[in-house]
Amino acid sequence: MTDTHAVFAPDSFSDAAAGPLYLRLKALIQSAIHDGRLHANDALPSEREIASMLDISRVTVRKALTDLVEEGVLTQRRGSGTFVTSGATRVEQRLSRLTSFTEDMLARGLTPSVRWLLKAVAPPTPEEAMVLGLSTGERVIRLRRLRLADDQPMALEQAVVAARLLANPEAIGNSLYVALEAAGIRPVRALQRLSAESLSAEDAQILGVEPGAPALYIERISYLKDGRPVEFTKSHYRGDAYDFVVELTTEQLSSGANS
Repeated sequence: MTDTHAVFAPDSFSDAAAGPLYLRLKALIQSAIHDGRLHANDALPSEREIASMLDISRVTVRKALTDLVEEGVLTQRRGSGTFVTSGATRVEQRLSRLTSFTEDMLARGLTPSVRWLLKAVAPPTPEEAMVLGLSTGERVIRLRRLRLADDQPMALEQAVVAARLLANPEAIGNSLYVALEAAGIRPVRALQRLSAESLSAEDAQILGVEPGAPALYIERISYLKDGRPVEFTKSHYRGDAYDFVVELTTEQLSSGANS
């Protein structure tokens, strides 16, 4: 069990980022999570204990913890205390630009990685054949993988592409889009459909959350410049670790008129 009290040693607090005390405490906790001194589901000492160890007020401690709860880094359970969330690394992805998971994570200073669950050439399902416009007898490359950021499971993804486009699934590295680009067939646009789902027991176990935990389910069809579909992907993103953001404007604002 993690000794969470050691995180709040006075010398550690004095080394934290300068500024208001509550921001320094936030920085201390976030740094401890990032470097592995605090882990998912670790229980923090009480407000009174933290205040005593660091010689600061409980009001300061409460402010720092409340901010981190609102940011999704910590969670408070009535009667139990304050805990590091299982989704302490929370990611926002804008939906206005077609990018790969790898590009998204690198842009946020996170280290992306993949745990491959399946790489295979197989017959398409009727749905896949229809979506990708496949002829009778064509096969697909079926890819199932767990996507991670800083070693934290983030998404479970199943993608299919026509086997005639990428003949060898073993040649695909961490990024499918890199492989498509190398073959000269990187998609330029996509249609995505999002919905809320509860994770099955099997998928929840892979993602490291409880069965029935909320997830964002996304179906994406990606297209080449000439309009041909090239990728059909179904993904489950952890609801406690991933946010999708869309920027909206009114017609008046986009045209420069006053509101």
